[in-house]
Formats: sequence, structure tokens, C-alpha cells
Amino acid sequence: MTMDYFDYDVVIIGGGPAGCTCALYTARADFKTVILDKNPAAGALAITHKIANYPGVDGEVGGYELLEEIRAQAIEFGADYKQAQVFSVDVSDTQKKVYTPAGIFRCRALVLASGAMGRGASIPGESEYLGRGVSYCATCDGAFMRDREVVVVGGSEEAIAEAHVLTKFASAIHWVTPKEPTMTNIHVENLLAHQSVKLWSKTRLLEIEGAESGVTAVKVLSKGREPISIAPVEGVFIYLQGAKPITDFLGGQIELKPDGGVKVDDMMQTNIAGIWAIGDIRNTPFKQAVSAAGDGCIAAMDVDRYLNQRRNIKPDWS
Repeated sequence: MTMDYFDYDVVIIGGGPAGCTCALYTARADFKTVILDKNPAAGALAITHKIANYPGVDGEVGGYELLEEIRAQAIEFGADYKQAQVFSVDVSDTQKKVYTPAGIFRCRALVLASGAMGRGASIPGESEYLGRGVSYCATCDGAFMRDREVVVVGGSEEAIAEAHVLTKFASAIHWVTPKEPTMTNIHVENLLAHQSVKLWSKTRLLEIEGAESGVTAVKVLSKGREPISIAPVEGVFIYLQGAKPITDFLGGQIELKPDGGVKVDDMMQTNIAGIWAIGDIRNTPFKQAVSAAGDGCIAAMDVDRYLNQRRNIKPDWS
């Protein structure tokens, strides 16, 4: 079978806020750019019900609608957008190759923005009430829970940090952890010092209950006890393991960090010249659309420096 070849200055794998922002900048700088996106409706931003803290956006906007605006802006500046699954790359030469069922894309600059694979919804009621009380981001949705009772599920550092965010808004926080938290952890100590926080250790979430308006209660099971219901509850923030950077298509050619994220320098460049990594593929601690977009901007400016063989970064494009 003969494969078609497509030549670009910049190939961006991933069509989330990081990839589309990078494309916006590189296309505007007159680099022939293409975004290869597996599924425009599958990324973290695309499935976010509403966003009210994106700079410059007045009021609330759906995540998919915001992403469509960023993508459309990149296309308006000249970027190509193709829905294609990337199954491997070859980065052994100056000209990088990206393999997809649609053909082989060749480029001088390759940007990895494929994001992270979140855990599948596994708790009864989780999918049903996603965006109606169920959330994976207190930083995004905490303000909607002002003076309401919420549940935070998980014992990771991310769960602890997000629970701290909720102490600014929620009237009561039920912290459900599968294991006993490390009480010598200063962050745990500070969290439990809040009068609004109640710890449910050695407990797992069994079910999320609700009505047309959204979440109303949760059912939990503590070790050695019978299942009980916590009500009223209007928010459930879930931080269970599963957000793994999507790097399988790299075939071990790019250096990774111990946590599985792609290792980059301050300019988002990987250990291989001509390749950058941006957004959740880096396994960043703060998974926000605005920080992912910032990654895209930084990488794009460094791409400009690299392709024009300049030592210093061009400050901006007017």
C-alpha cells in the first residue's frame, strides 16, 4: 500500500488548547502548520461543562465552545486542521515523520500536544451528573459551590490541593480517602485544620445520587461499616488515579520524567532538537486551559527561533 506524503514546517499532534494556541502563533508567523487531532470532542477541555475563569471570556462558556473558538482562530490564520490518529513517529533525522492512516506528515518542527488519558467514569452516577455537580477540577468549578456542601474523593496531592481551593467557597467539605492520609504531611494538617472539612478515611465512593437539578447526595462505604448516605451534597470532585500522559506513539524516542510526562526545558523543547511538548502531556500539576495555552505560545515562539536559525527568541509578532 502506497502512503501519501504531506510536507509542513510545523506538525502539531493534538488539537486541545495547547496545540491550537501553538498553531495560531506558528501559522500567523507564516509557517505552514497542521494540527493532527484524534477526536475534537474527546479532550479534557472539550468535555468540560462550563468555564468561567478563562481570561477575556465574559461569563460562562462551555469547554467545547471555547476550544472551537481557539481552533477557528488558528485556522483563520492559515493553519490546516485534520482529524487523524497518530500511531507512530520517526524523529531520527532533521525531518521528522508522523505516521497516520491518512498518510505520512513530514516537518521540520514537531510539537507534541496529545494530552493525557483520564480514567474512565467508573462510579454509578458519575457520567450522568458530570457538569451537573460532578467535576474533576475545583480550580475551575469551585466558585459554583459557594455556601454548598461538597465531596472530594481521593488522597493524592492534587486532591489535597483542590480541597484547599474548595475551603474558600464550600460550607462543608467531605474528604473521602481510600487510605488513611499521612498526618505528618503539612498540607494534610492545614486542610484538616479547616472547620469545614470532615475526613472520611478508609472510605470509598459507591454511588452519586441526584435529580434533574444535579447532584443531591452520595453513598459511601467505610471499612467495617454499612454503606451510608451523605446528604445534602451538591458537588462531587473526583481525583482518582488515571490521568496518564499519552506518549505510546513516541516509541521510547523522547525522554520522559519519572512521573511519565515528557521532559522539557523552559522553552518547552524536549531532549531532541526540533521537538517540543506542551500541555498535559508534560504531566503538569495545574491542568488548566490557560496554562496549556501558555505552553503553546512559548513553544511557538521557540519554533520561530529554531526554524529561522536565530539564537534569541523574537519577542512578539505584531
